[in-house]
Amino acid sequence: MKLLEPGMVIDGFRVGDCLHAGGMAHIYQVSFADASRREPFPMVMKVPRMTAGDGAENIVGFEVELQILSVLTGTHVPRLVASGDLEKLPYLVMEYVQGRTLQQCLDEADKPVPPAEIAQLGAAVAQAVHSLHLQNVCHLDLKPANVLIRPDGSAVLLDFGLSCHAHYPDLLAEELRPAVGSPTWMSPEQVVGVRGDPRSDLFAIGVILYELATRELPFGNPGTTGGLRQRLWMDPVPPRKWRPDLPEWLQEVILRCLENEAAKRYLSAAHLAFDLSHPEQMQVTDLGRRTHSTGFWAHSKRWLRAAGLHYQPSAMPSRQIDEAPIIMVAVPNHDVSDVTLYSLRAAVARVLGSSPGARLACVTVISPSETPGHNTSSSETTVHRRYLGMLRQWAQPLDMGRQTIAFHILESGDVAKALLRYAEGNQVSIIVMGAATHGLQLQRLLATVPIKVAMEAPCTVILVKQALPFDHLARA
Repeated sequence: MKLLEPGMVIDGFRVGDCLHAGGMAHIYQVSFADASRREPFPMVMKVPRMTAGDGAENIVGFEVELQILSVLTGTHVPRLVASGDLEKLPYLVMEYVQGRTLQQCLDEADKPVPPAEIAQLGAAVAQAVHSLHLQNVCHLDLKPANVLIRPDGSAVLLDFGLSCHAHYPDLLAEELRPAVGSPTWMSPEQVVGVRGDPRSDLFAIGVILYELATRELPFGNPGTTGGLRQRLWMDPVPPRKWRPDLPEWLQEVILRCLENEAAKRYLSAAHLAFDLSHPEQMQVTDLGRRTHSTGFWAHSKRWLRAAGLHYQPSAMPSRQIDEAPIIMVAVPNHDVSDVTLYSLRAAVARVLGSSPGARLACVTVISPSETPGHNTSSSETTVHRRYLGMLRQWAQPLDMGRQTIAFHILESGDVAKALLRYAEGNQVSIIVMGAATHGLQLQRLLATVPIKVAMEAPCTVILVKQALPFDHLARA
């Protein structure tokens, strides 16, 4: 197929300059040929390569991307405008998103990326991936060139030609070789032909974070099947060996994403985004403190185990997310009765009991007037420490087991808005709050706060009715 020339008109679109010529497709600027029609946003046309030397995956990838983009929604994917007939000229016209790819960020960086910026970029990518998984889509080809960062810091995912949707036939698995993907970022389960596990995308995010942190690739860029299979049993060099100034918590996140076994990685992209957004809440293990590579004998044992390992297809992405929710509980901090605190804790315990993979975020909102000005930061720290102590004391009776817990103090004059903002920014699945969340004296005045949260929350809200403590029940 010849390259399209600027000025050509195809199905009502006028072709502009070629913006990118890749191994699988060319991308052109386009506009409406009819001058009276105004474009709702900048647009591009993606045309797959179909020369004699190109593989069948180019055409299959085009069909997959059309199938998936047509059903995806949200701000983390480009909007689809139109598509061309496969028998005449296959193309996709979609939104042209302003920003820079992570590959451009890597190419243009002349010094190591600061840990805080790595965490910010990683959290943005994880949030975008979480939005895909909620729609039962796994990207399966995440790499720096396919992640675009908008000027506001949010991430947009590109190129869905190797993706799969849990509700549609997987054309790549049916028509092509078992291992499909970019070797550098491919997960161990993809290497052996298992597609559709959302934790494969978390592995790819780990590779991206590793490269951002060290400018090295954790498993190199293998060109053979044997080189690819090494990631089934081998650990990468700990990032802190390349870069000693890297925080232990960041290495903990990266190496957890790069675990050989999918079950040892994060349970969801939301959990990953939470840790990257709140590193102060993380518990660092030996994984984060490690500075030496795994020894020969340990790798030998893993090699023997991997030789007989059979990867099982995973549940749908949305189902896995349901089994590992982030639960937020709004804990009162002023003029609150023991009945309210007891009822709230009992409700949280019930929710945690039904979701073994859940994470709990205990949140309380305080007024800015309670904290002093910027010139007395030590007193401000004392105020926050006091409320953190209160939250920890409230949560102490909860039997968390292996579930993790975090504590956050929010400052805001608008309690409902603060809770909603936290829930949306941290991919919270369930909010637990009570009618007396904001104090007995103010309950009548602020009675609309729980209702406002319930009406505007992006997730499930459980409003807890007060229950009498046991001693009152005995007297009754």
